[in-house]
Amino acid sequence: MTDNAPLPAWPHVSDRVRDLHAQMTLEEKLAQIVGYWLDRGGDVVAPMANEMSSNVSGGRLSEITAHGLGHYTRVYGTRPVEPAERAAWLWAEQKRLVEETRLGIPALVHEECLTGLATWEAATFPTPLAWGATFDPDAVEEMAGMIGADMHALGIHQGLAPVLDVIRDARWGRCEEAIGEDPYLVGTVGTAYVRGLQSAGVHATLKHFVGYSGSRAGRNHAPLSAGPREIADIFLPPFEMAVLDGGVRSVMASYNDIDGVPQHASVDHLTTLLRETWGFDGVVVADYFGVAFLAVMHAIAADRGRAAAYALEAGVDIELPSGDAYLEPLAALIRSGEVSESLVDRAVLRALKQKEELGLLDDSFAAALEAGAPESIDLDSPAHRSVARRLAEESVVLLSNDGVLPLAGDVGKVAIIGPNADRSEALMGCYSFVNHVMVSYPDKPLGIELPTIAEAIQAELGATSYEVVAGCDVEGTDRSGFPAAVAAAEDADVAVVVVGDQAGLFGRGTVGEGNDSESLELPGVQRELVSAIVATGTPVVLVTVTGRPYAIGWALDGETRPAAVLQAFFPGEEGGAALARIISGAVNPSGRLPVSLPRVSGTQPYSYLQPLLGGPSEVTSTDPTPARPFGFGLSYTTFGYSGLSADRTVEAGGTFGVEVTVTNLGDVAGVDVVQLYGRDLLASVVRPVTQLLGYQRVALEPGESAVVRFGVPTTRLAFADRKLDRVVEPGEIEVWVAASAGEKVATAVAEGIAELSDVEAASAAGESGTDKALLTIIGDVHRVSPADQRITRATVSRG
Repeated sequence: MTDNAPLPAWPHVSDRVRDLHAQMTLEEKLAQIVGYWLDRGGDVVAPMANEMSSNVSGGRLSEITAHGLGHYTRVYGTRPVEPAERAAWLWAEQKRLVEETRLGIPALVHEECLTGLATWEAATFPTPLAWGATFDPDAVEEMAGMIGADMHALGIHQGLAPVLDVIRDARWGRCEEAIGEDPYLVGTVGTAYVRGLQSAGVHATLKHFVGYSGSRAGRNHAPLSAGPREIADIFLPPFEMAVLDGGVRSVMASYNDIDGVPQHASVDHLTTLLRETWGFDGVVVADYFGVAFLAVMHAIAADRGRAAAYALEAGVDIELPSGDAYLEPLAALIRSGEVSESLVDRAVLRALKQKEELGLLDDSFAAALEAGAPESIDLDSPAHRSVARRLAEESVVLLSNDGVLPLAGDVGKVAIIGPNADRSEALMGCYSFVNHVMVSYPDKPLGIELPTIAEAIQAELGATSYEVVAGCDVEGTDRSGFPAAVAAAEDADVAVVVVGDQAGLFGRGTVGEGNDSESLELPGVQRELVSAIVATGTPVVLVTVTGRPYAIGWALDGETRPAAVLQAFFPGEEGGAALARIISGAVNPSGRLPVSLPRVSGTQPYSYLQPLLGGPSEVTSTDPTPARPFGFGLSYTTFGYSGLSADRTVEAGGTFGVEVTVTNLGDVAGVDVVQLYGRDLLASVVRPVTQLLGYQRVALEPGESAVVRFGVPTTRLAFADRKLDRVVEPGEIEVWVAASAGEKVATAVAEGIAELSDVEAASAAGESGTDKALLTIIGDVHRVSPADQRITRATVSRG
């Protein structure tokens, strides 16, 4: 952008910010829109980190920050440092910036916080895929509030979470960081996280804007092959909800390109849509090295200076983690007149506005520096662990059960077998501090108590004896441990076999960032181990602890299968205790699948949000029907639905009511996740045969009933029409309540196509007993604006 080009629109800022900006030299401006990664060293915690030259090495801090600094990158989260000790350093460093730099502007500190604050000795909560399995935004909000409070206490101002990418392909390594495959579930749970974190005075950052999870073949950083309608209807809604309903203050651009345009250079998404259409007035940050990647990986910029110009013009305000492009490469082009300084000015004003919002420019901040850092802080208190356990317990999904569970009373001898049975690291995701950082420090304590599943089972069950055998590793072909595992199972009354993933970064594991998969079979020889244990005839409880859904239909519907199967998506530090309590019956499982469980890898990419032609039919020899559908989850009791009713008509753009009675039909207390689905019977473009419209967790005592009333805005049925306008069209809508997206859902409109068949797995839960209701949207086509309501509200009445 040259000086002859039109100036970008200026952000609305206070007089204080504008006066501060007016005093700045070019060097001081550029310093405010970059980060500095103090402790990165040689550890690989970001893509191509060691290949990127950056401002992280050489020179004293006083020299490096002579013109000020925008961000400190991961002060706590790059190596194991004692939090209070590090806080003392940070307070002193911020005081130095205030006193020794010309303008006295403190640095903003950002950290990873996806499964808890990513620092040594901090609580590790379940992964986002486990949040999705809870269908409990309130619990997620409570967790995020705790994380935010810890960050605020340690002088951290911005968290790089939540991930709002909608899962489209289970082979993608970052499934564990995402919440689920349904945009509404992702949006409601992710927005709850935003509210919780920001309630503590810490800014949340939405990741990754946009389309990152739709990459070809599930490969990290790969291009996105999606049309504008899929982007509008699937990928964008969670971000829109978090911006408009959650008030998020930061958004991170994604690495991928869409139809040849890298998102770090997308004016259409980062400015036209995000700012001008949605009204977002926060900051946009680069994903780590994402600006330089415009030259290095996308090859649309001749060098890093021109990459900087593209990114700034698109609307990327802050370059993270360092100043590879926004410092000297950009400064040279500005001095030569090739790039207008006005691009920098716009970004600087936004950066200063954010610091003002966070209180960094106030006198009270300087006073707090004088008062000193906290001398001690408990980042893993009993309150932390209570919330971690609640989320873990709510997230575990019971996939099958022939009656062996729960293992109550005297269960005799128990064999605990499998590569994930007795490993703490198996409970946590890629962005946990243990798996993200501590893998490089094998001789240092992990910093928190992490009881394994085997340890928790031995503490929970009333067995006469236990034997713990690994049998095999998560990866590899070594079967030498099979005989010991088989012998342990043969000598036991029941075997608990724990298999799954090891999360890690860029090849250091089976799932996580950069660990994409060509297959959805369990890694290594784990399936063979399970089969060998089942063949002993000892009842087997299979527990899969994973970061993605694997194709384990053989363990659910095969002739020789385990007696019960539990699915846990990296349940965190209290995951072992949660699983043990569910196995014992102390807790009744209530988790529901936030992503379909595939039968085979070849069905990928897959989503339950498919049209008629996306399902099984006589015109293809392949069957995409999942082994277990979205929303599926069994309980130690059963639930029935009755009395479904809905408003007969509703104006396009209005809200309609749906009511259903749910009853606990069993003899133990339990929690049901009441799921409301709908279908547009006739639309101007192809629509899915099933769509989640709302959900509500309901706790019921044996025999108890409750009436659940949903208030559904018709905008839940909005879609991009042929002109790509988001609309609600008049016409007939079917709605129903079901135990999953795989229950009998709708009658096909097309002549000659029979009623869609039940997903086989749904039969394990029993028929819901509820009918479909038909309502009519009347009036003219309603064009949806960002101000329209998107959230379904639910109330529960008892008695």
